[in-house]
Amino acid sequence: MGWRDVGFFLRGRLSRTIARAVNRKARPPAPVAPLDDVLRGPTTPLALTRLLEGRDNAARQAAVARWLEARGVPFQRHGFRTFEGAGDNFVVDVGRGARALVLIAHHDAVPGSPGANDNAAAVAILLSLLARWASREPPSRVRLLFSACEEIGYLGSRAWVRAHGVADVRGVLSLELPGVGDSLAVWDAVEPTPFLGAVRGALESLGLRADQGHHVVGHIPIFGSDHRAFAAAGVAGAYGFTTVPAAEADALRQFVFHPIRSAVRATVRRPPPFDTYHTARDTGATLDGAALDRMARALEAVVEAA
Repeated sequence: MGWRDVGFFLRGRLSRTIARAVNRKARPPAPVAPLDDVLRGPTTPLALTRLLEGRDNAARQAAVARWLEARGVPFQRHGFRTFEGAGDNFVVDVGRGARALVLIAHHDAVPGSPGANDNAAAVAILLSLLARWASREPPSRVRLLFSACEEIGYLGSRAWVRAHGVADVRGVLSLELPGVGDSLAVWDAVEPTPFLGAVRGALESLGLRADQGHHVVGHIPIFGSDHRAFAAAGVAGAYGFTTVPAAEADALRQFVFHPIRSAVRATVRRPPPFDTYHTARDTGATLDGAALDRMARALEAVVEAA
């Protein structure tokens, strides 16, 4: 383990400790949707969020595998175990090509949170794309990584990268908080890359204009996601991908780029989607189906363009 891994680990432990303390006195959770009902139900992103919402992490992990098996989707189960934690990543490759565009959605949640927007919604979006691609493959190779233990310093993605490397990766998008807002944000975009150019072009093709329909921002100090495991391994085009309310763009920039000041102000107000982030209020009732559909369309456009 290198110093970077130690930093990831400590950050994850701190985040889980805070979440456990914040959610300790939360109201009893809402009933969890019966798994068989979800498996038999529609494959829209909003409907599929019920696959994971409110379940504990072991059940969330098992539910992803059940859905893939029920749909006859070939997948690789990558199990890992370290002193930090253990879990199963699920990997699905679709399309053809020597190098893959990696789309990531972690299936775990922090203690005490139903984890609807963080990150059942992201898993649901990727599963909905798989359902669409069952009848029509994407034009190039796409790897869907449903990662475990993201909340423990991106542990699942770090384990995958250590085991498989990144030689066949041409770009990475890690989906986070995709269920609230009317614009998209690509983040940790520090320098221009060919993949970033392709992502921006794809979003523009959907009529999502820069600084209105989509935003591109640099490195975010505290909040992170699985793409950072790939960036640490040398992938230049590895970014977070999020849905945000355009009206909150300035407040969000202040919140994520000034974490110490924001921590003090957060006791009064956190801008959405962070108002439910890592809390017991992160339920399906807060999700916007149009936001989920917008993210799914954007990913399809990126796959076409990249």
